[in-house]
Amino acid sequence: MPHRSLLAGADDAGKRLDQFLVSQLGDVSRARVQQLIAQQKITVEGVPAKASLRLRGNERILVLGDAERPALHATAEEIPLDLVYEDDDLAVINKPAGMMVHAGAGATEDERNRGTLVNALLHCFKGLSGVGGELRPGIVHRLDKATSGLIVVAKNDESHRKLAQQFARREVKKTYFALAHGWLKQDRGTISSSISRDRVRRTRMTTRRSGGREATTHYLVQKRIDSAFGKFTLLHVTIETGRTHQIRVHLGSIGHPVVGDTLYGAPRELRARNQEPLVLPRNFLHAAELKLAHPRSGEELAFSAPLPSELQDFLRRLTP
Repeated sequence: MPHRSLLAGADDAGKRLDQFLVSQLGDVSRARVQQLIAQQKITVEGVPAKASLRLRGNERILVLGDAERPALHATAEEIPLDLVYEDDDLAVINKPAGMMVHAGAGATEDERNRGTLVNALLHCFKGLSGVGGELRPGIVHRLDKATSGLIVVAKNDESHRKLAQQFARREVKKTYFALAHGWLKQDRGTISSSISRDRVRRTRMTTRRSGGREATTHYLVQKRIDSAFGKFTLLHVTIETGRTHQIRVHLGSIGHPVVGDTLYGAPRELRARNQEPLVLPRNFLHAAELKLAHPRSGEELAFSAPLPSELQDFLRRLTP
């Protein structure tokens, strides 16, 4: 990040310094802002300041370069994997909900680098591609932590590059099952809204900003459910693009958030008269089918993974 000079206006009086910086620095996350402050890379009127400093207005704030972050290296962990397919070039894993694909930003290396799919892969396989760097060996694409389902892993660099080309050319076919709140009016439809990061809540994506990345999601209604806990629609979803949180933000944008997805508007629990609240501690989103060409032979490969037991049980509770 280059050095920057910012001026707090009269309207910024009373704001915390970290909140002001998040609003002014575009795509810089709150966690990164706090790292900058902790490393004294932020000064207010020439003096390093705390994140909790309340601005008076009209201060000159300097950003003195980027935060220094310790290098992360993925380490092997003995974690069970649901291996759907494996050969010398690739593997297909049925990832459980709750597992991150690779390490993320946390307070310490241990917190950022434990229990991930990458850690499990390093224990399971002798070789993985290095195209993604030391933190993401073998990783060609991702699934959200709270999403389960199929993910393909590259075992060597040549396979990685060829698989990545298929994703870039939109030749890989990915199909998901999603349970959405409410009844979608049409039996099938397409959502084409660009996606960008939310300026205020940095963990969210949004369709409400201009200049985002194009994204296209197709849905097909499988079942409409009228339960004591409300109305729901079980959907078969395919995506042409693979943007961050794409299905979740698209369904949320049309007023039908994915069940369990509190980040995009779903309630934390479902209530019905004379019944215990119903809680799903994950998103009802599952990557059920994956089709691609083998990177070496060109043969078409097709894989499927059934709904996890916790999602099947949830559906049964909705429709006893």
